[in-house]
Amino acid sequence: MSSVQDGMRQRRQQVRAVKEALRDLNIQLSLLNRQFGARVELKDADWDCLDLINRQGPLSPSALARVAGLHPATLTGVLDRLQRGGWIVRERDPDAVDRRAVTVRARRERNAELYRLFSGMNAQMDQLCEDYTDAELELIAGFLRRTTTAGNTATGELASG
Repeated sequence: MSSVQDGMRQRRQQVRAVKEALRDLNIQLSLLNRQFGARVELKDADWDCLDLINRQGPLSPSALARVAGLHPATLTGVLDRLQRGGWIVRERDPDAVDRRAVTVRARRERNAELYRLFSGMNAQMDQLCEDYTDAELELIAGFLRRTTTAGNTATGELASG
């Protein structure tokens, strides 16, 4: 076999290893999120929406449904559970043309509880990142952002049928 073919084969193996590692990471993060959700009585979709509201909010329910990839009827149930749990508030916009317009806002005072539950993972990540140079961390962060974009694109393609 030529060195070019060897190089191509090695490249395919490396790409496959990256994809397998991402699948393993996906599973492990799902397990972590499930454990987390059980502690604070949040379903997976509830936690996803709460995280989106915390990071991107306040949001309208329609904007949240769009970014979360949820049907509006499903989102209504999610928001009802989050509100009952004291995680969010729905606020009417007095200046909106449509008087039914609502904005969803996270109750930030509850975030300390979330941070406490994730402190173990955050500590593990801090320790892990100590082994990398700034340039390597920049490369990793870029790879993860690009992976997120690829996932977003694939999700959109699947959703549009």
